Amino acid sequence: MFLNIPITETRNIFNNIRNFNLLDSNTRQELLTWYETLTKQNYFTSKGNRIIQKDVVGTGVPSTGILSEIFMQYTETSHIAHLTKKHMIINYFCYVDDILIFDSAHTNIQSILTDFNSIQPNLHFTAETEQNNAVNYFDISIHKIEYNIQTAVYRKPTFTDTIIPYSSNHPIQHKYGAIYNILCTY
Repeated sequence: MFLNIPITETRNIFNNIRNFNLLDSNTRQELLTWYETLTKQNYFTSKGNRIIQKDVVGTGVPSTGILSEIFMQYTETSHIAHLTKKHMIINYFCYVDDILIFDSAHTNIQSILTDFNSIQPNLHFTAETEQNNAVNYFDISIHKIEYNIQTAVYRKPTFTDTIIPYSSNHPIQHKYGAIYNILCTY
């Protein structure tokens, strides 16, 4: 996902956040300097060549996750209310760049996918639909049973039993939020 987060649009979002919050001018300038440093020093080497990334945030930089989160949360809050109403989506859950949708029987997943992919040209969403009334979302297998759902632990074939360490640079909701929010909703 990180390679698809556009620098210019994220900078505009970042500036709006800085200006909306009542910060003193020194703090606003410090945040802007931080952002400019992160996005102007986007380079990596591949096969002996230095590649400079000018249009998207870089990989391997701890702060890239924060910038990606800013961009994704803004994009989500700007578009999801309209799309959930348009497509009669019953429940919508997002965790980083994975989305789980409970929709009505009248919803066309291809139409939802087309609309999601038209939100931002750098982002490309794909769909995994339920098979045999079940879908896997992270470590949960969700099964539809008549008018209810049943959950079970799901392990991908590549499962390594590794969790995000508490001391990592990930937002706190990434460490605890997704599973907790889904289970508490039902």
